[in-house]
Amino acid sequence: MDRAQSDYMGMLATVINSLALQDALERCGVPTRVMTAIEIKNVAEPYIRRRAIRHLENGHIVVFGAGTGNPYFSTDTAAALRSMEIRAAALFKATKVDGIYERDPLKDPSAKLLERVSYDRFLADHLGVMDATAVALCRDNGLPIRVFRMAPGNIRRVCLGEHAGTTVSEKG
Repeated sequence: MDRAQSDYMGMLATVINSLALQDALERCGVPTRVMTAIEIKNVAEPYIRRRAIRHLENGHIVVFGAGTGNPYFSTDTAAALRSMEIRAAALFKATKVDGIYERDPLKDPSAKLLERVSYDRFLADHLGVMDATAVALCRDNGLPIRVFRMAPGNIRRVCLGEHAGTTVSEKG
């Protein structure tokens, strides 16, 4: 399949996931807005930076769908870009692993979880939980990254400042 076509299909999948997340949050009484980088006005708002900031100022959760709207850019890079555009304090990546390891723990069970790692070490050692473009963008703009396991309660714990996973920052 053509790479660009495949990427557009992936963007549409993220919109579906965004709508599911919106529904779950609103069922819990949390006001939520979905904004997309590709126009699907019947189901979500188009992404407009100032409108996203206004929603946040009004206490809404904003879910960004459709990546950057451009093929060849990962959802990690889109998350880094949107985080900087809305002046977020950090980028949180909930994933299937506990955090960032010194080596692939599936290949080397003795690999140790890193509590902190610098952007430069992440890039130099190809630590691989996020793509290099996203990490370089965060490094160049001083945006810390938290990588942690998507498990019940973990998003809340990280938002409350509790320890979970790995922090990627200038000092590591």
